[in-house]
Amino acid sequence: MREKRIPVALASCLDYQAVHLADAVDRVVSSAGFRLSRGSVVLLKPNLVAAGSTNHLACTSAHFVAAVAQWFLDHGAKVRVGDSPAFGSARMVMKATGMTEALSHLDVKVVNFSRGIKTALPCGFSVPIAAEALDCDLLINLPKVKAHSQLYVSLAVKNYFGVVCGWRKALHHAVHGDIGNRFESLLADLPELFPGSFTIVDGITAMHKAGPMRGEPYPLGIVGATFDPVALDTALLEIIGADPERSILMQEHIRRGLPGTDLENITYPLRRPPELTVDDFQLPDTLKPVTFHPLRMAVSGCRRIVAGFNDR
Repeated sequence: MREKRIPVALASCLDYQAVHLADAVDRVVSSAGFRLSRGSVVLLKPNLVAAGSTNHLACTSAHFVAAVAQWFLDHGAKVRVGDSPAFGSARMVMKATGMTEALSHLDVKVVNFSRGIKTALPCGFSVPIAAEALDCDLLINLPKVKAHSQLYVSLAVKNYFGVVCGWRKALHHAVHGDIGNRFESLLADLPELFPGSFTIVDGITAMHKAGPMRGEPYPLGIVGATFDPVALDTALLEIIGADPERSILMQEHIRRGLPGTDLENITYPLRRPPELTVDDFQLPDTLKPVTFHPLRMAVSGCRRIVAGFNDR
């Protein structure tokens, strides 16, 4: 029996002007079948990887996050914004990227992912999931389309890794990184912790050639939305001309037989991937090991301690 069709709403949006963003966000969210109960506590979880990324390209755009926040406020939600960056704190990264200013006129609460709740995953590992991510009615995943030097691409599913608290992300890189499919299995389990979560992707100015930090801008000009992040990743791989066999995370989804990996299970209420496909989006030729060197973990830990003091 065929799986229920998964709507993935894709729309063109060529820049971050407020009026264009508002229209694109409304179109994709509505077309993907999303409905919101007034009074819901909504957590927007952008990619806030670090404050020092070139032109802040590695992070979800501040203007994009503000547009999404405005949409949810307009529909009666109580909005929070938070993440657990690789370096520093959410507040520090938001200030550096202009997100604090972009949200300053909106009634939103900024939260740091500081307290972890030990959570068992189906893959057999336990990870500390941010209490702030679990303590909401709905998690809204706001990834950035970008190349990744270790995983090939960073898209919708990868962005859920930010719900793992602080330095533990580096720890899981180090412990599970290059042992079988353990790391990608951990990543693939994370979205299942948030049933009903919804993804809205920032693919307006993407990052290609390198990543997840120091790539170059690429004018991809798209916004997408869906309840199924795997299906969205399937569509995005087609749009940027990426080889699914080189994405170790997508290969994990395929091994699991997830419905979102099958093109026959996906429906597109707005634009279809072939209408948005580009042929010059560049991805890493050679991938680096997923495992972090111990020195990198130590540096990350020191930066977090400094960030904690600066946030006080």
